[in-house]
Amino acid sequence: MIQPVVLWTDALVFLLVAVVLVFAWYARNKEHLRAPWREVVRSRMAVASLVVLCVYTVTGLLDSVHFRKALPMQEGQQEVQYSGDVLSALDELLGPMRTQEEKTYSAPFATHLYTKESVLDESGEPQRVFPRLEYGGAHLEDPATQKARDILTRTLKATAQALVVTLLIFLLFGTLLARKWRQPLTSALRSIVHGTADVPWRTALFTIAVFVWLIALIANLSAVYHVLGTDKVGQDVLYQSIKSIRTGLVIGTLTTLVMLPFAVFLGMMAGYFRGWVDDVIQYLYTTLNSIPGVLLIAAAVLMMQVYMANHPELFETMAERADMRLLFLCLILGITSWTGLCRLLRGETLKLRELDYVQAADAFGVSRVTIMVRHLLPNLLHLVLIAVVIDFSGLVLAEAVLSYVGVGVDPTTMSWGNMINRARLEMAREPMVWWSLLAAFTFMFALVLAANLFSDAVRDAFDPRLRVQR
Repeated sequence: MIQPVVLWTDALVFLLVAVVLVFAWYARNKEHLRAPWREVVRSRMAVASLVVLCVYTVTGLLDSVHFRKALPMQEGQQEVQYSGDVLSALDELLGPMRTQEEKTYSAPFATHLYTKESVLDESGEPQRVFPRLEYGGAHLEDPATQKARDILTRTLKATAQALVVTLLIFLLFGTLLARKWRQPLTSALRSIVHGTADVPWRTALFTIAVFVWLIALIANLSAVYHVLGTDKVGQDVLYQSIKSIRTGLVIGTLTTLVMLPFAVFLGMMAGYFRGWVDDVIQYLYTTLNSIPGVLLIAAAVLMMQVYMANHPELFETMAERADMRLLFLCLILGITSWTGLCRLLRGETLKLRELDYVQAADAFGVSRVTIMVRHLLPNLLHLVLIAVVIDFSGLVLAEAVLSYVGVGVDPTTMSWGNMINRARLEMAREPMVWWSLLAAFTFMFALVLAANLFSDAVRDAFDPRLRVQR
């Protein structure tokens, strides 16, 4: 028995997903909206990046379905009590990685702790040894001779499973495309393999196959090993890295929701109305830009911390408290990051308002709001979209930097920034603990690289000047 828990960021994330789906449904019959996206998916690099982003997004969505489990009923108890731990669907899928905690540090695929401890031998004399892990490699009787063979066997098993799943996905893609193209299945499969279709399905399937193999590998190895080692309190580092995906996506997407209304409407108003309206808006974002962003964010986060400390009754669980700080960080990042896009849209609006069709609409008495919505906004959307996909990677990196300096997300929230912050001390110890930093860097690098490559393709497809050159 479970009790659903809907955090503020959960609701906003699924609202954003609903908005994207509604826009996709609306744009499916609009040729002027579909044409640029067709250009995007014709790029092999964009398609591979899109698959990576989709995998990260699905992981983040699974981690946004929260609930609390019921506690065992005690004798005489009539009302069901629920655990204070808020879990997610991703926690249930990861299973052993969440529950199998060691005593302290252990290296990737290790079977012993990373540091020596004093134990008594059979004669009662104290000895300094590396103790066996409770879970990592516990199924092996002689790790020194059995571990390499066991890892190889499980890797081969994961590879075989991945090949089967990939083949099924390949046949499913082929069947759907054969029905769409009205061709025999063999012809569709041949087009995919040879890469003769407009969309590089071969690249997409290869990228999917890589992720299927990685998932199968993690599923087979993480049940008996700590693939990326454990941290100071013995928690699996791979588990932390995967759980941090949601934090990065929330920072990148929800901050955009906060930023867009300020940037779009104030930028359009400044460029279209000019005069005192333009002066006031310019003064506003110039003043905001003159304040160091880190100091403003730090002050706002500290004020939020004081408020939460003085009102603990507002938060039933620690997860709700950490989620409120994450949401507030998104709000303050959005409020401080809209100025660049606003300045860009102001300059573009100043140019668009002098075009003939805008002047004609004004001469015929069309209201200013209608002119802004129907004539100016559609011609600014390409800039908005380009700015959104480009700023996403910058916001993900901003979370890491802010958490590193101590003014980011709550310390109990799993994020790449918190992992890097803890690794700062781990890198200075002897022996050095390097795997936490490497894991956070790898996961964040993959997301930021995919976002940057995809944003390049979006910019090339949506920029009217580049379309004219082609």
